[in-house]
Amino acid sequence: MTREEALARQRKRELRAEKEEEFRELAKGPLDLPFLVLVFLLTGIGLVMLLSASFPSAYYESGNPLAYFTRQVIWAVLGIAAMLFIGKINYQRFRGIAKPLLALSIILLLLVLVPHVGITRNNATRWLGIPGTSFQFQPSEIAKLAVVLYFADNISKKKDKMQTFRYGILPYAFLLMIVAGLIGLEPHLSGMLLVLGTGAVMMLVGGINWGWVLGALGAGAAGFYTIIYVIGYNASRIEMWKDPWLDAQGKGYQMVQSLLAIGSGGLLGVGLGKSRQKFLYLPEEHNDFIFSIICEELGLIGATIIMLLFAVLILRGFWIALHARDRFGSLLVVGTTTLIALQVFLNIGVVTGLLPATGISLPFFSYGGTALSIQLAEMGVVLSVSRQMKPTKAG
Repeated sequence: MTREEALARQRKRELRAEKEEEFRELAKGPLDLPFLVLVFLLTGIGLVMLLSASFPSAYYESGNPLAYFTRQVIWAVLGIAAMLFIGKINYQRFRGIAKPLLALSIILLLLVLVPHVGITRNNATRWLGIPGTSFQFQPSEIAKLAVVLYFADNISKKKDKMQTFRYGILPYAFLLMIVAGLIGLEPHLSGMLLVLGTGAVMMLVGGINWGWVLGALGAGAAGFYTIIYVIGYNASRIEMWKDPWLDAQGKGYQMVQSLLAIGSGGLLGVGLGKSRQKFLYLPEEHNDFIFSIICEELGLIGATIIMLLFAVLILRGFWIALHARDRFGSLLVVGTTTLIALQVFLNIGVVTGLLPATGISLPFFSYGGTALSIQLAEMGVVLSVSRQMKPTKAG
């Protein structure tokens, strides 16, 4: 090794050390308090509403009216601990786990499809479990976070290359087809839409040409029309979406009961804990359709307040993305915030009859321990980025 080469290596080490020191100093900033308070508010209200919505089913199924609530509280505590821990980590370190996590999520999604390995409920095989335990989880939840981390890491390095088809469209479209395709085979339409929608938004923010976006939207609309109206796939679900009273005691039963719950709430609601539809009339009342119980018990005013809390959380997330210190941090927050935004929109759209049923939960509210803990961990990623935000001008 020549003297010049040795000096160059020494200089690289010094620069690396300086950069790491700079990152350590930046990572000492405070967590974004408004975002943190909003997450705590939604989690707390979600636990209260879950207790109210779930106790009849829990008592009927196990004799313990607190069964669902107790498990959800445990997962909420674990999720909050994970959120605060992740929020203290320098988000630059997330680059290192992006590829391994994406590979792991694809392997887990493949395992779900293996006969006698994946766990089936309601004609959908979406879960994996640990033998000898009751622990179960959905690999699609891990896949959504993996896509966000990988896209943020990869897109942040390309800059102007995102304008080209070879570097800005092809690799990401290929990955989205693999991940979304595996989720769709479960079948899990809502999970597939979340992955595709979040990936598309991150690509758009990353700098791809708008023409590709419009072309993809057109192709997607044409494909949807062909599948539903030409091939006739799941035509009965579309019919029930248009008019659930066509078969109010059969395929349209859940939607009818959901609308009855929402309509019963009126302006002020029947009162917290006083829902009638949760007494085994409305299926999935503590899960995908918990928003119906919210509308029934808290009324239009209460439901609107909860929707406003979600809206402020989402807007605050995008505000943090705008003020992130670098492109990687901005894309991380855009991805995680878009996941929450799309999930809230799809759930409320389905419950109110605006959209066809897709089987999607309401973040922070619906029963599901691993989903809640992963959602809170994702909020930790946003908080981690918020600690290194650019200073804003006063006034």
